Amino acid sequence: MKEAMIATITLNPCLDQHITVDGLVVDGTNRWTSMRLYAGGKGIDVSRAIHEMGGKTTAYGFVGGPTGRTLEILLDEEGVPFSFTPIQRETRTNFIITDTKSSHQTRIDAPGPYISKREYERFRRKMMRIYPGPDLIVAGGSVPPGIPNDVYYTIIMEAKAFGVRTILDSDSQWLAEGVKAKPYLIKPNVREAEGLLNRELPTEEAIIKAALDLVEMGIEIAVISRGKDGIIAATKQEVVKAVPPPVKVRSVVGAGDCTIAGLALKLANEEPLLEACQLAVAMGTAAVLTPGTELAHRADVERLLPQIKVEDITTRQLTKTFFNCQRSDWT
Repeated sequence: MKEAMIATITLNPCLDQHITVDGLVVDGTNRWTSMRLYAGGKGIDVSRAIHEMGGKTTAYGFVGGPTGRTLEILLDEEGVPFSFTPIQRETRTNFIITDTKSSHQTRIDAPGPYISKREYERFRRKMMRIYPGPDLIVAGGSVPPGIPNDVYYTIIMEAKAFGVRTILDSDSQWLAEGVKAKPYLIKPNVREAEGLLNRELPTEEAIIKAALDLVEMGIEIAVISRGKDGIIAATKQEVVKAVPPPVKVRSVVGAGDCTIAGLALKLANEEPLLEACQLAVAMGTAAVLTPGTELAHRADVERLLPQIKVEDITTRQLTKTFFNCQRSDWT
C-alpha cells in the first residue's frame, strides 16, 4: 500500500522566538538565559510532527520578507517539504517567554501580515494544482488580515470537489464558518467546542454528547481535546476515549498540533479510530515534554504509546442514552 500524502495549510505562519528567563521581572530589566527560533503555525507544526514520525507531508501557506525566508531555512534544516506562496509583507514573529523559576509561560502573538487579493488568488491557484495529490489536507490556525473569514469553508468545499478529506483545526469565527462545509474531522478543545455549540461542557458526559452533536451536524469525526485528560472522539458508529499517563509539563505549545498529526497519520492510511486516538494522545503528550515550541520527539512517542489508555466507550454511551430516553418517558 502506498504511503499516504498529507498536505497542510497555514494561512498565518509565524517565526516563533522562544526565550527563557530565570524569574520574569515586571517593570524591570530581564536577561534571557536562552533563545531559540522555530518555524511555527498550526499546519506547519503538523507537517513538522508528521515528518518527525516518518510520514509524507508538504506544508503550504504564505511567507514574506527576511522572516519568511528564515522560516523556510528552518524547515529546510529539518527536512520538512514546503511550497509557500510569497507575499510582499513580512511574516509575523511570535514570542514565547518561559520563566524557569515559576514554570509560567507567556505568549505574545502578532496578528499577521496583510494578504492582498492578488496574493490570495495566487495561493488558490497553487492549491488547485495539487489535486488530486494529497490523501488528506490539514488546515488550521488564525486567518491574517485581507483573507475572508469563510476561507476554510472555501478550502474544504474545493477539496471535497476532488474527493479529498479535510481536517480543520481553528477557532472562533473561522471554525464556525469552516464547520458549515462539513469537514472530515475537527478537533476543538473544550472551550472551543463550548463556543461552537453555545453551551457549557462541565462533565465528561457533556463532552461526549457534544462530540456526538457535532457528528450530527455533518462532521464525520468529532474530536474534543481535554488537555491532561486526553481526548474524546466520536463518529456515527463509535465513541473513543484516550487518556495519557501523568507527565511533567515543560510547554503546552504545539501539543494540539501534534495531536492532529497523530490523527492524520493513522486516518490518512485508513487505520482504525482507536489506533488514531492512541497515537494522537501519545504525540500530544510527547510534545509537552519538550521546551518552547519544540514538538514531539519520535523516541518519546514510541515510549509513551503503550502507556496511553484507549477505550471504546460506544456501548457505554448507547446504554446511557437509552436509559436517559426511557427515564424521560417516565416523567
